[in-house]
Amino acid sequence: MDGLIQYSIPVKGLGNGIHEFDFHIDSSFFQAFEQSPVEEGKIDVHLSFEKRPELFVLEFSLTGTIKTNCDRCLESIDLPISSEQRLLVKSKVEEEAEREDDPDVVYVHPEAQKFDVAQYIYEYICLAIPMIKVYDCQEEENPPCNPEILEYLDEAEDLDTSSSEEQDDNPIWDALKNLDL
Repeated sequence: MDGLIQYSIPVKGLGNGIHEFDFHIDSSFFQAFEQSPVEEGKIDVHLSFEKRPELFVLEFSLTGTIKTNCDRCLESIDLPISSEQRLLVKSKVEEEAEREDDPDVVYVHPEAQKFDVAQYIYEYICLAIPMIKVYDCQEEENPPCNPEILEYLDEAEDLDTSSSEEQDDNPIWDALKNLDL
C-alpha cells in the first residue's frame, strides 16, 4: 500500500478545527486493493476533517463514475456514483479501546502521527455502488447501451405481458378469486 501514502493525514501537526482535503481517485488507487470489485473509476473525494481534543470527525463526500458492465444490456458503462459518509475517530490507549464495543467509532492511539483514510475511502466507494448497475443513459448524446439487447428485452417483456393476460382469463383462477379468505 505504498502507493496510498498521499491518503495519510498528518494529525499530529494539525491544530484543532476544520481542515479540508481533496483527493482524486483513479485506476491506480483500486489496484492497491486485492480482489477489488472496481478496477477503473474517476472519483473526486472531498474530506472535511474536524480535529477536536481526543476526537476526529471525518465527513466524506464522493462523486464520480466507475467503469462496470450494465446489468440491463451488458455493455461497459461509466456508472455515476455519489455518497456522503461520516466517520468518528477517538483517541484511546489500546487497552481502553478494546473494552469499548462501538462499531461506529474507530480508535487510534493518542500519540498517532498520521491517520490513513485510504481504506475508508475504498469502503465508501464500494458501498456507493448500487446493487443493480443501470442508469438513465438515454439522456446522453451517445448512449452506451446495446440497442440489440434492449430490443430483445422489449420483445421478451411484451411476451410476458401477453401471457399474464391469458392467465387472467383462465376459468380455474376465476373460481379461486371468488373465495373469501
